[in-house]
Amino acid sequence: MNKNIKVSYKKSYTSKMLTWLTWGAAMLTMAVLVFIIGFVLLKGIPHLSPELFAPHYTSENVSLLPALVNTLFMTLLALLIAAPIGIFAAVFLVEYTDHEGKLVGLIRLTAETLSGIPSIVYGLFGMLFFSTALGWGYSMLAGAFTMAIMILPLIMRTSEEALISVPRSYREASFGLGAGKLRTIFKVVLPAAIPGILSGVILAVGRVAGETAALIFTAGTVAKYAGFMDSGRTLAVHMYVLSNEGLHMDQAYATAVILLIFVFAMNELSEFAARKISKGHENE
Repeated sequence: MNKNIKVSYKKSYTSKMLTWLTWGAAMLTMAVLVFIIGFVLLKGIPHLSPELFAPHYTSENVSLLPALVNTLFMTLLALLIAAPIGIFAAVFLVEYTDHEGKLVGLIRLTAETLSGIPSIVYGLFGMLFFSTALGWGYSMLAGAFTMAIMILPLIMRTSEEALISVPRSYREASFGLGAGKLRTIFKVVLPAAIPGILSGVILAVGRVAGETAALIFTAGTVAKYAGFMDSGRTLAVHMYVLSNEGLHMDQAYATAVILLIFVFAMNELSEFAARKISKGHENE
């Protein structure tokens, strides 16, 4: 009897310790996030000024407006390239292949390998292939294709997990009503998986918006509004250039504030779209 009491006490003590450890880890993570965001806001907000949002960049105003527009352009262009490929690749893996097959294992290994490659290597590849071999030079298009390759594994894996999480009963009910494979995928499975897919897109947005190394080698650092074949800098590159010069550190912190707001706004917009799509799917 006493042995049972001791074992029960040890289990209870261990359970409490693990609970406190998980709580402590969560609180520490939150504290680090709050500290970083608070530090950037405290250092950057006092230096936000109308000159930073001037229509054109000069060495005096170091305007971030061209970089902000280029960041939005780069993000949308990279997502337009990577999102369809990643989502349809996930559909193929989940709906058309054996989950334990060799082909699926090879594709997953490839995706994990791509996600582990440092961004500087992607930048070097983009410069040698897109900028030099294809003759695109320093351009937004070269940067967008490089970023698309970088975020493709992220979108593919999150989309795959979202599709797997859709209950099989949804598919069986659709097949029972006479719907075909493609109709079931596009009318039932994908709408149900949209919130999970958009979570991957949100992470991809943050990756594109915060990237510097790969874009310096492919899109360049020219501070102007850029077209497809023009060189241009994003907010992260703009912040890097200002801090590297050492002459406009206050403006670099202010740029970091705008970058945080940009990522937060894109996240909220994606979540809003996910809620709208989910509600529309439920109403149907």
